[in-house]
Amino acid sequence: MLKDRVALISGGATGIGEAIARLFASQGAHACILDRDLAGCRKVAESIVSAGGKATAFGGDVRRREDIAPWVESAISSFGRIDVLVNNAGVYPRQAFLDMSAAQWDEMHDINLKSMFHTLQMVLPHMVARRAGKVVNISSVTFHMGMALLTHYVASKGGVIGLTRSLAREMGEYNIHVNCITPGAIKVDAEAKVVTEEQAQAWMASQCLQRRIMPLDIARVCLFLSSELSDGMTGQTLNVDGGWVMH
Repeated sequence: MLKDRVALISGGATGIGEAIARLFASQGAHACILDRDLAGCRKVAESIVSAGGKATAFGGDVRRREDIAPWVESAISSFGRIDVLVNNAGVYPRQAFLDMSAAQWDEMHDINLKSMFHTLQMVLPHMVARRAGKVVNISSVTFHMGMALLTHYVASKGGVIGLTRSLAREMGEYNIHVNCITPGAIKVDAEAKVVTEEQAQAWMASQCLQRRIMPLDIARVCLFLSSELSDGMTGQTLNVDGGWVMH
């Protein structure tokens, strides 16, 4: 489905990003993975290559343009193009709003939203020149529902949806598709650091589908949005949460 496509995926060392990289590679793409955990990123890329796929690992902090640049430039110099960009990197630490510092607010937005500004400004000129490209931004279902202790996170993820819609308007004339996914409560290793098992079970009980939603569930929708199957769509937000929230 993505044979010989060049796909840039941020936050690819674990969780949703790792699942996207593995699925894309299995569908013939060359997965160029960026993560601040370079060792973890290399481990994923090496595993993909061992399985017969194509992947390259890059270390970098998405808050820093100078870290993003080598990732983008390597894809252009090696392949001459970027077909798909998945803006997935993000964090979600809990913090009561009244106890939140300006630094905590800024860090959340720098990682979850401003990083996309940096990456898109570097990638989109190449897509515009080719008059083709697929962009998938990862937001969160929490934007549709609000969530206590995550005000800074929800605000940043709402910004991702706004960014997606406005860029779709600007980029449509160049045949560049810009869409968004809002994952629900996804079972990832990092979840255990901020969510109790009781909380996870309560969220699942609110879903229509009575099972945990996995990173692969998000990756499959990302594959759809990155392939020709979604050629008639842009500016859209697809909710993947097992039927927790409907909009």
